[in-house]
Amino acid sequence: MEPLIPVINKLQDVFNTVGADIIQLPQIVVVGTQSSGKSSVLESLVGRDILPRGTGIVTRRPLILQLVHIDPEDRRKTSEENESKKNGRLYRAIDGEEWGKFLHTKNKIYTDFEEIRSEIEAETDRISGNNKGVSDESIHLKIFSPHVVNLTLVDLPGITKLPVGDQPKDIEFQIKELIIKYISNPNSIILAVTAANTDMATSEALKVARDVDPDGRRTLAVVTKLDLMDAGTDAMDILMGRVIPVKLGIIGVVNRSQLDINQRKCVADAIRDEYAFLQKKYPSLTNRNGTKYLARTLNRLLMHHIRDCLPELKTRINVLSAQYQSLLNSYGEPVDDKNSMLLQLITKFAAEYCHTIEGTAKYIETTELCGGARICYIFHETFGRTLESVDPLGGLSTIDVLTAIRNATGPRPALFVPEVSFELLVKRQVKRLEEPSLRCVELVHEEMQRIIQHCSNYSTQELLRFPKLHDAIVEVVTALLRKRLPVTNEMVHNLVAIELAYINTKHPDFADACGLMNNNIEEQRRNRMRDLPSAVPRDKAVAGGSQSGQNVSEQTDSGMGNWRGMLKKGEEFAAGDRPAALYPLPAMQQKGYAVNLLDVPVPVSRKLSAREQRDCEVIERLIKSYFLIVRKNIQDSVPKAVMHFLVNHVKDSLQSELVGQLYKAALLDDLLTESEDMAQRRNEAADMLKALQKASQVIAEIRETHMW
Repeated sequence: MEPLIPVINKLQDVFNTVGADIIQLPQIVVVGTQSSGKSSVLESLVGRDILPRGTGIVTRRPLILQLVHIDPEDRRKTSEENESKKNGRLYRAIDGEEWGKFLHTKNKIYTDFEEIRSEIEAETDRISGNNKGVSDESIHLKIFSPHVVNLTLVDLPGITKLPVGDQPKDIEFQIKELIIKYISNPNSIILAVTAANTDMATSEALKVARDVDPDGRRTLAVVTKLDLMDAGTDAMDILMGRVIPVKLGIIGVVNRSQLDINQRKCVADAIRDEYAFLQKKYPSLTNRNGTKYLARTLNRLLMHHIRDCLPELKTRINVLSAQYQSLLNSYGEPVDDKNSMLLQLITKFAAEYCHTIEGTAKYIETTELCGGARICYIFHETFGRTLESVDPLGGLSTIDVLTAIRNATGPRPALFVPEVSFELLVKRQVKRLEEPSLRCVELVHEEMQRIIQHCSNYSTQELLRFPKLHDAIVEVVTALLRKRLPVTNEMVHNLVAIELAYINTKHPDFADACGLMNNNIEEQRRNRMRDLPSAVPRDKAVAGGSQSGQNVSEQTDSGMGNWRGMLKKGEEFAAGDRPAALYPLPAMQQKGYAVNLLDVPVPVSRKLSAREQRDCEVIERLIKSYFLIVRKNIQDSVPKAVMHFLVNHVKDSLQSELVGQLYKAALLDDLLTESEDMAQRRNEAADMLKALQKASQVIAEIRETHMW
C-alpha cells in the first residue's frame, strides 16, 4: 500500500498545473492554536528547519507540504522530477540528498533549507502583506528526502482570539473560516495539536475538529510539550485517552525549546532526546509516542484513507471530465472557414427556433411552458377563457334596448319590432370581441420574442462565442416579428369587421334558436289562456287569444328575419291602465305653458308595459343567440389567422431572412469576432480536461498494478 501516497502526490501535481482545487484529495490538515507547537511537529516530520519562526502569528497562508521519500542511493532526480528543459539545456543533477521545490517558482530547485524558509516568508508577504493578515491562497512545497515518509500535510494559521498590532479586527473569524474550509474536506485527516501544559478540555483544536467530524473517524490528536508540564504532574491520563477520548488515538511528542532552536540544535538530536525523555517518564508508552511513531501512524492512516477514497475520486474525475468536455465543445474550435461557420450557425439557430415552436427542441423547459406549448395555452386557455367571460349583453340595459327600438322607427309610432334595432345592438356587442382578439396576437408575438432568448441560452450556445453575431440574429428576428405584427393585427381586425359587415340571420344555429324561442312564447300564450278567470267574456278571451295568436305569428316572422312587433289594438289599454310615459313631459308643458321644442326628454327608470317587456326580451334573446355564434367563429378563426400570418410565416421565412441579412462577405470578420475572454476560457477548459484525463490514467495504473 506504500505506493498509494506517491499516487496522490502525482494527482496533486496534476491539478497544481492548472491551479484548481476541484478535486478534494486525501491530505493531513494540521490544526492548533498559536504557540501550540504545530510548526515544531511539522519540522520534526521533515527533519529540517524550514518554517518561519517568530512571535505572534507566523503562518499566514496555508502551506501544502508534500513529503516524498526517495532512495538513499539516488542522488539524482528521476526523469519526471529532475530532467526538465529550459532554454534548450538540461538541469544538472542535484548535489545533495535532500531538496525542495515550490510550485510558484516552477523548476527552481532548493538545496539550502534556509533559502526555503526565506522563500516561504517572502511569498507570504507578497500575498498577505506585512500587516500580519491572512490569506486563503496556498503555498505548495515538495520536499524530497530519504529521511521522510510519504505524506501530504497542510499547515494552517494558528487559532487566535484577539488581534495584535495592525491585524484585522476579524482575524479570529478569518482564521476559523480558513480552517473550516480545509478540514471540511471529507477526504482529509485532521491532526489536532494541543500543548500538554494546557487543559485538554479547553482545546480549541479538538473543538473545531469535532464540529466537522463529530464521530471522530478522521481526527488524530497530538499532545506537544510533554517536558513542560508542572512538576508532579504527567500526561498519562491524557495519552491513555481517559480525559478526552479520540478515536484514531492520541500521540505525545517533545518539541525543541526556543533555546534549542536559537542554539541550532538539529532535529535528529532533538528526536534522540525525545526518545530518552519518553523512556524515563513514560516507559510503558514509549513505543506508542514520539515523532517517529507519529510519522509512521500518519503514513499508515493516510494510506488507508487514500484506499477508501480512490473509488469516489475516480467517479468524481470521470464526471468532471465529461463536464469539461461538454464545456470545451460549447466553446468550439478556432474558426478556419468563416463562410461555413456563419452559415452553420444561422442554420442551426433557425432550426432550433422552429423546433422550439414545434415542441421537438433538444432542450425542453421543465419549469414553465415555452414555445409552441405556450402559444397553444394562449389560444385555448388565455384567449378562449377571455372570450367566454364576455357577457353577450354586457353594457346593454333594457332601457338601451327599448331606446334603440324606438330610435329605429323614426317619427312613426312603432307597430313592429324593427330589424334595424337588432342589427345596431348586435354589432355593438360583437365589436367587443375585437380587443381580446388583438390582445391574443400581442401575447403570441411576445412569446415568439422570448423564444429568441431561449434558443440563445439553451439551444445554440455556440452563439455565445460571437456576441456580435448573436446581437445581429436577435435584431433580424425581432425586425421580422415586428414586420408581421401589423399584418396579423389587420387580419384579426378584418375577421371582426367581416362579422360586422353582414348579420346572417339565416345562419342555421340562429334559426334554430329563434324556433326554440317561438315555442317558448307559444307555450306562454297557452298558459295565459288557461289562467284566464271565468268571468272574462268568451269573445274577449277569443279576441285575446286571436291577438296572442297574431303575436305568435309576428314573432314567428321575426325568426325568419323580420321580427315584426306585436300589433296592439287601440282598445288594448283602458284609460286608467295606460302606462306612464317613458319620456315624461317637462313641468311647463304639463301646466299649459309654451312648449320649448329644444327640450330633449331624458329616459328615466320606470316599469315597462307588457308589450315593451316582450319587445326587449325578444331583442335580448336574439342578440345573445347571434353573439354566441359570432364568438364561436372568432374563437376558431383568430388562432388560425395568427398561426398563418405570424407563426408559420416566421418559421418558413426565418432562415432565408437571416441568410439574406447576415450572410455577406463584408460582415464575416465582424460577426465572427469572438468575445475577449472566450479564447482564455477555451484554453483553461482544455488544460483542465488534460489534467483530468491524466489523473484518470494515474488511477487506472493503480488498478492495473493490483494496488486497489
